[in-house]
This record gives sequence, C-alpha cells and structure tokens, in this order.
Amino acid sequence: MAERDRDLAQRLETAITNLLERRADTASICPSDVAREVYEGDDDGWRALMEPTRQAAWRLAAVGQVEVTQGGRPVVEGEARGPLRIRRARR
Repeated sequence: MAERDRDLAQRLETAITNLLERRADTASICPSDVAREVYEGDDDGWRALMEPTRQAAWRLAAVGQVEVTQGGRPVVEGEARGPLRIRRARR
C-alpha cells in the first residue's frame, strides 16, 4: 500500500472511531458520515471515499473495534449487499 493510501486509510479509521465516540453507545453511523468528515472539499467529491470508508470499517471490524450492520444486524464482508451502518462492537 502506498504511503498516501495508508494515510487515507488511517484518517478514515480515525474518523470512524471519533464519530462513534461522539454518539450514544447504541448509535451507528453511515459510511457517508465518515467520507464527508474526511473529505476536504465542499462539493460531492466525498463520494469517491465511500469504498475506502467501507474498507476501513471492515478492517476495524476484523480486529473487533466495530460491527458493520444491515438492518441492525451484524454482517460479514462477503455477504453484505447494499447500504451499511457502522457501530461500536458489542462486547
């Protein structure tokens, strides 16, 4: 992974955890919230960050920091189709 890609990945992972920290323990966030938080423009360029944001969420899920959900239920990366939400991992 190139240094620029690693930097973006880290910024997205940090944005996910920071956004979740600012929400109630049971709240979830949309990947678009994260993309908008990290994007540095004022147009729709944040949309290009949606897939990298999803990948950041899957990495955090793999280490048990978050859960990726659909319809309020955790899903695994290979089975997820459509809109996702991200929440703190249930312990």
